[in-house]
Amino acid sequence: MKFYSLLAAFFVFSFAMAQDKQGYQIFTKGGKAVTYKKMLNAAGDAEVVFFGELHDNSLIHWLQLELTKDLGEKHNLVLGAEMIEADNQKQLDQYLKGEINQKVFDSTARLWPNHKTDYKPLVDYAKEKHFPFIATNVPRRYARQVNKQGLESLNSLSDEEKKWIAPLPIEYDANLPGYVGMMKMMGDHATPNMPEAQAIKDATMGYFIAENLKPGTVFVHYNGTYHSNNFEGINWYLKKTKPQVKIITIAAVSQKDVSKLDKESLNLADFIIVVDEDMTKTQ
Repeated sequence: MKFYSLLAAFFVFSFAMAQDKQGYQIFTKGGKAVTYKKMLNAAGDAEVVFFGELHDNSLIHWLQLELTKDLGEKHNLVLGAEMIEADNQKQLDQYLKGEINQKVFDSTARLWPNHKTDYKPLVDYAKEKHFPFIATNVPRRYARQVNKQGLESLNSLSDEEKKWIAPLPIEYDANLPGYVGMMKMMGDHATPNMPEAQAIKDATMGYFIAENLKPGTVFVHYNGTYHSNNFEGINWYLKKTKPQVKIITIAAVSQKDVSKLDKESLNLADFIIVVDEDMTKTQ
């Protein structure tokens, strides 16, 4: 009888271990596993939170919403996103105020294909809580222009158009590791204008975040993780205008094994969320 009891206990233990699957794990920049609560508390002590995402990862989008809601329980928030462009701020404000519905918002703003599944919940939360939501990104036509003609081409824009980008001239450091890495990644297809096109996005997002910082609030910004990895990108531009601002960065990476942070992802951000590479994609 004792043998069968031990055997049964073994199978129960083995079954429990087999069921103990994690979809994600959070790490510090040094690779130490930490809890969601620790990340939440750190975010609550910041003035700006950069939540770097994998654009098509359903779990990351869920965590963005959960972190935002949990922060909103104790803090006044300002939300902002790469995924909505500065010249669509009017339509975004109209939607937040209930002056237009989702159908009209969809047809008048250049929303991303996965807006309904991944970003609408964030915008709707801001609407429900009466939190500002800032369209921070440069209109894509200007990023394309820079990609073809360089940053200096922006000088030809009208005064009205210049309201939707960071003030000119754009400070640019081609030697920042993120921009250098972009050139290496593109290989033979790289041109000097490519990182400049990234820089106009980073600079514009940093500018509109700085313009909308409010005392006693936490600004939560959603962007592709590359825009804030290694404490560069938007972070670098924001620090230029607001050197004392307290920032927490969150990065997202995908790995086969979520139990340990891969060496190449160390120091990407204050907190790195490792997601199982088999996680469902949203687009």
